[in-house]
Amino acid sequence: MKQHHRQDQQAVTILGSTGSIGANTLLVIAEHPERYRVFALTANTRVDVLFRQCLDFKPRFAVMSDVASADCLRQQLHDAGSDTEVLSGEQNLNAVACAPEVDCVMAAIVGGAGLLPGLAAARAGKKLLLANKEALVMAGDLFMAAVIESGATLLPIDSEHNAIFQCLPIDLNGRFANDPNHGFAKIVLTASGGPFLTSPLSEMAAMTPAQACAHPNWKMGPKISVDSATMLNKSLELIEACILFDTPANKVEIVIHPQSIVHSMVHYKDGSVLAQMGNPDMRTPISYGLAWPERISSGVAPLDLVAAARLDFLAPDENRFPCLRLGRQAAEARGTTPVILNAANEVAVAAFLDQRISFTEIPAIIADTLSQQPSIAVDKLETVLLEDAKARRSALKFVEQRSR
Repeated sequence: MKQHHRQDQQAVTILGSTGSIGANTLLVIAEHPERYRVFALTANTRVDVLFRQCLDFKPRFAVMSDVASADCLRQQLHDAGSDTEVLSGEQNLNAVACAPEVDCVMAAIVGGAGLLPGLAAARAGKKLLLANKEALVMAGDLFMAAVIESGATLLPIDSEHNAIFQCLPIDLNGRFANDPNHGFAKIVLTASGGPFLTSPLSEMAAMTPAQACAHPNWKMGPKISVDSATMLNKSLELIEACILFDTPANKVEIVIHPQSIVHSMVHYKDGSVLAQMGNPDMRTPISYGLAWPERISSGVAPLDLVAAARLDFLAPDENRFPCLRLGRQAAEARGTTPVILNAANEVAVAAFLDQRISFTEIPAIIADTLSQQPSIAVDKLETVLLEDAKARRSALKFVEQRSR
């Protein structure tokens, strides 16, 4: 049966629809069926989740990175009488990100795998909701150049960058108006501190994947949960903030805020500090991105400050979180240093989740990889991909040495 679409509906592609951000994006879309329709959903291997999403949202395309998973999904959807066309592979991921029918792309694939489809959407001039911080960490200058050249609108979805975006003067293309007359002084990125904020340092090496993934405030996938526990996630966000808001690393401060209610702040020269606050729920930044420059209901409960009672802030301890020091070094060095940092972290986190290395070996493997691979200038995408692959091979050797 042919679907009939209203002209004023935005067609949305969700890259990484089976993860936490993708699932929350679908919840917001479901609240506003008159405004949004799903053009394409993509996933890696989670067939059962994508199958259910396809039945509920009836996308024109479903793309799976894994060919065998795509074959399985295709058969399931055929048996269910679904019209959704199933595709597979990286080329088709890129195709549904830049298809002419698409108005808006949610880039929510975890890790470096999200770079190329996100870049395809940027080059195609889409309204791009960026939840994949690794795309900017790996190829920030190239990515931003593509956004400017194509006239794309880039809207950050990470709760911290979305908060900063809301607190800065922004031009009509969704870009930070970096004018000294606006009196911008510095950015403060808030961090929850994760599950090990007060754990004895002597116990850190023995922490398990289950403990690292038990975040006190946010429901996230395993990789980003571990990144939050090591605070490498905040290091990636520091690099991302420098690129997104054209700001040097020394103007970005990181502060621990365990309640995750103040999502980030911007200081101005006159002493004003603008903060964006809300309950820790990703539907808030997602709905802001989808509807920008309007605001729509997100389904999130209103913030009750009386019930919250207190908001605490403290300086981060780099002895507890050595990844913070590594991240700041990468933010200052630029070039391919952030590429190496990110690649080594992805390899180390995967090894930790597989219980091949201990929790405290994650920053050690990142540091070893950074020390072995010199940073070079990023002139083209091929440089990024080559250095990324080289760093992954190097990090894997360090993992193997430690897991014998």
